[in-house]
Amino acid sequence: MVRTPLTPEERERGERLGALLREARGARSMVEVAAGAGLSAETLRKIETGRAPTPAFFTVAALAEALGLSLDDVLRRCAAVPA
Repeated sequence: MVRTPLTPEERERGERLGALLREARGARSMVEVAAGAGLSAETLRKIETGRAPTPAFFTVAALAEALGLSLDDVLRRCAAVPA
């Protein structure tokens, strides 16, 4: 299966999501947060570093719950920034 290249906007949105997750995680370890969301620490690492800039909705929802974030807040903070 060939994936289409990500647009610059998709990459930027992924970077904003990663930054939000790192900020919300605070002093908690990746292992702790990933386990709370039912993910591997490597998956969380990829999302936080932008190597997985388009995670599945259910992955984002699980992380938001584990971090105490509302999906509305995630959307608001990761949506495209108007030019």
